[in-house]
Amino acid sequence: MTDLESRRRVVDAPLANPSPTAGLLEVFRRRYLLKLLVRREVNARYQASALGFLWSYINPLSQLFIFWFMMEKIMGRGTESFAIHIFCGLIVVQFFIETFNAGTRSIVRNKALVRKMAVPREMFPVASMMVSLYHIGPQLIVLVIICLFTGWTPDPVSLLGFLLALGIICLLGTGLALMFSVANVFMRDVGSVVSILSNFVRFGVPMIYPFSMVEERLGSFAGYYLLNPIADAVLLVQQAFWVGTTQDPDATQAEHIPDHLFSYGFLGLGVGFVVLVLGQLVFRRFENRIPERL
Repeated sequence: MTDLESRRRVVDAPLANPSPTAGLLEVFRRRYLLKLLVRREVNARYQASALGFLWSYINPLSQLFIFWFMMEKIMGRGTESFAIHIFCGLIVVQFFIETFNAGTRSIVRNKALVRKMAVPREMFPVASMMVSLYHIGPQLIVLVIICLFTGWTPDPVSLLGFLLALGIICLLGTGLALMFSVANVFMRDVGSVVSILSNFVRFGVPMIYPFSMVEERLGSFAGYYLLNPIADAVLLVQQAFWVGTTQDPDATQAEHIPDHLFSYGFLGLGVGFVVLVLGQLVFRRFENRIPERL
């Protein structure tokens, strides 16, 4: 082989992009780096705090007490175990809103790392979702302890519904975070728009009101209400925990939980998957322009 042929082979070799191009798959291949990002976000939240991670238990416990005292004792809401009812919805809503908001701002907030490190940039919205999921643990522990005090008995099928609810929010929140995080790079007003949209989520799900009220007001159109995946996730969590804390769980199930809830839940999971795929496609479409706009 001559030197000229050798040089030609070197020149003809395909050039590889130094940054990863496999998107979300590459994110989970680099689990160690993802873990470091999540740990950094969690530690930053409790930095210079005397009680540290204990606040993750104190905050939900205080919220549950406020709901019980204000809604049940002072306002006398008619829904049985209303504090637990609203707390079940709050777990889902906070998970979604925190994932959506933090994920939208994740690229801009980590612009120094985006510029310097050859990592899949989808890692930052995914890390935001993982941090939000991490903080569900203390909320869930508080909820389970309170439910056990009321005589609640775990139902395996309903608990599977809780996992389905988490899956819906993970897919939907991450997909939206991917789309809006890249949009936030090009137009910083997007972060404020997301905050406004988040306000509507709290009232678009049966959290501060039971689903039976939706059926009373909307009648046959209540089925369209259930096309909202977040509403389905809230109802699945309420079915898993709140229903069992009432005096007559069967009657509560029949009155306040819609029929075929799992079917709507799996439909919501499918919607979340579609949103995730669309979010990945949009993110990949504009990803190469992110560094220059930062």
